[in-house]
Amino acid sequence: MYGAAPDGAAPLYGATPDSDAPLYGATPDSDAPPNGAAPHFDAPPYAAPTSAPRPGAAGLLDTAPPGAGAPYDLVVSAGIAGGFQPLAALGAVVVATVVVAADLGAQTPDGYLTVDELGFGRSAHPVPDALTGRIAAALDAGGLPHVRGPVLTVSTVTGTADRAAELAARHPGAAAEAMEGFGVAEAAAAYGVPVVEIRAVSNAVGPRDRAAWRIGEALGALRQAFALLSPTVFVSTGSVESSP
Repeated sequence: MYGAAPDGAAPLYGATPDSDAPLYGATPDSDAPPNGAAPHFDAPPYAAPTSAPRPGAAGLLDTAPPGAGAPYDLVVSAGIAGGFQPLAALGAVVVATVVVAADLGAQTPDGYLTVDELGFGRSAHPVPDALTGRIAAALDAGGLPHVRGPVLTVSTVTGTADRAAELAARHPGAAAEAMEGFGVAEAAAAYGVPVVEIRAVSNAVGPRDRAAWRIGEALGALRQAFALLSPTVFVSTGSVESSP
């Protein structure tokens, strides 16, 4: 059971080394054996999974019945973000053309190296052009301001003008910065499912100025975007590149 050492000497999950309390899974009237002894319960003990359920997008994609293939044909990562000025104004919606791990790499005397350049993996997930085009067309039809461009995933939110300029120079055309998109994209890629990241801009990337944040406005724009996209693009068509 979960928490037990291979030789059975350690207490089972939920029992302390000196506890006389029933082990996890025992019914109230059962006689729990001493810690480490073979359990004899009136009800079957808790059977721990061989691996813990995975969080987030990976956990949702795990819900496919055996042999059924991926249960989804598109993964969407959405939320608010910082926008690179002047490309992505406050309140605008950003549709990612590529989801980039912007600071996953190494600093060297010659500059920054991505994980691709280090030979350790990948740092970008392109979004299909046909998909971003359909999203942009739906937002255009609804009159919602938006831009298309790279969305950067960072582990530390940018708080200085120098850092903003560094990221913009390293990733030409970058439109927004957030913290979750690349992880979602990695989970989707593991299942061969396309991914898109959609962000509404609540603040400018650069020096932190909480008084200038427009979180309510950004959330309103995000709600409006999904009101436009839900009946047009994010519908079951069998393929994200098919016409609605």
